[in-house]
Amino acid sequence: MDVAAAPLSEYTAPKGAGPDEDVLAVAAAARGDRRAFERLYHRHVGRIYALCLRMTGRHDRAEDCVQETFIAAWRALPGFASRSRFSTWLHRIAVNTVIGRQRGLAARLEMVTDEPAELLDRRAVDDLPALDVEAAIATLPDGARHVLVMVGLYGFSHEEAAAELGIAVGTSKAQLHRARALLTARLGLETST
Repeated sequence: MDVAAAPLSEYTAPKGAGPDEDVLAVAAAARGDRRAFERLYHRHVGRIYALCLRMTGRHDRAEDCVQETFIAAWRALPGFASRSRFSTWLHRIAVNTVIGRQRGLAARLEMVTDEPAELLDRRAVDDLPALDVEAAIATLPDGARHVLVMVGLYGFSHEEAAAELGIAVGTSKAQLHRARALLTARLGLETST
């Protein structure tokens, strides 16, 4: 099956695949073995797509970010030092890819309209009904959504999220609090305080 032609939803990790298999595949892929890299791709594409989708809120942008993430990983693989797990390294590439694309999109929107991109994004999604948690997450401001996805859903520490996002640890904590408050309001949930 042609990897580029198949929809991302068709990919799942092989049963029994784990970090030990990643070590062997990473070593082979770093030496230029494309089949080994293809195995890594199939093993991780689902999780990377889910991360990108949650951070971007759009399927088309998530697919673009997934593609860019794996291209960047292939190019950087010879320099992968194995100080962290391959999956952690790949997640960081994906987060950086999403943030880089969103910064570029925001700059292009501001050039075209002379208005801050955050205002444009809010107007576009404020009229959408919050039908479920995923839809509500997609309506969050970028900073709050990024921290919520990284810390709240993927288990990054505030220190790790702050380092990846280029913000202070206190800002990460504040953004998570903001995200939770916004989600509570958008989903119509009551807080017991």
